[in-house]
Amino acid sequence: MCRVVDLQQAVLAKNDDCAQRLRAELAARGTVVVNLLSSPGSGKTALLEQELVLARERGVPVAALTADLATENDAVRLARSGVPVKQVLTDGLCHLEAGMLGRHLEGWLPAGTRLLFVENVGNLVCPASYDLGETLRVALASVTEGEDKPLKYPTAFGLAQLVVVTKTDIAAAVGFDEAAFRANVQQVNPGVEVLLTSARGGAGLGALLDRALAVGAGAPAHRPVMAMTPHAHEHEGGHSHSHSHSHDHVHGPGPSRTHSHRPSASPVPAVPGGLAQPRS
Repeated sequence: MCRVVDLQQAVLAKNDDCAQRLRAELAARGTVVVNLLSSPGSGKTALLEQELVLARERGVPVAALTADLATENDAVRLARSGVPVKQVLTDGLCHLEAGMLGRHLEGWLPAGTRLLFVENVGNLVCPASYDLGETLRVALASVTEGEDKPLKYPTAFGLAQLVVVTKTDIAAAVGFDEAAFRANVQQVNPGVEVLLTSARGGAGLGALLDRALAVGAGAPAHRPVMAMTPHAHEHEGGHSHSHSHSHDHVHGPGPSRTHSHRPSASPVPAVPGGLAQPRS
């Protein structure tokens, strides 16, 4: 006789637990973590490079970790800023997880780092469901992607504490409707702040840095109510599952969520907990 096992929260429960521990340890070290989510080609690497340069010029101890399925191209670009940078190759995994982030920070994150920017895998589906222990979650979209992006990816934009529009220097050329984009953002994430930026033209540069520093100094994080959104994705280890999420939010770090899951395979293995102090 088959035994029925309740896997309702098995898939993300371990990740969320690890994320909470990681968040607490990084907060104790005075490190603000900014999780950047976007689709491929949004221009987040170009924008992040400029923000890192500004941070270094202002004397803000900053570091960046960038994740991709293959190549170290983004790390090479970000390293031009002169700040500590690390590349994470996910070997096909479509998102970062809290345990993965913790393992890569262990022994690498410089002591005294005030800001850590995490450039997540270019994907607006899977990364949206994973709390990395971040202090600030940012969803980015370029003017070339269409005004309906927030409606197509309501989890990514609905859980964001800040929305950033990139490549505004070509907004007129591509017919970007700013009012329509803002309205769509507000539909899935009422009250969230929207920043307009251009890495090439210079518009809005430094605003992301300022927001991250403000949150680190105690500014409240916007937490809207998010509707149930189903999706499917693959986990580290090769298995996949589909699930839907209903999200409840609070002012404070880290997504507060309730989950409804229907895994098609066994749950992900346990992720490690603590983040060790940097080696001297």
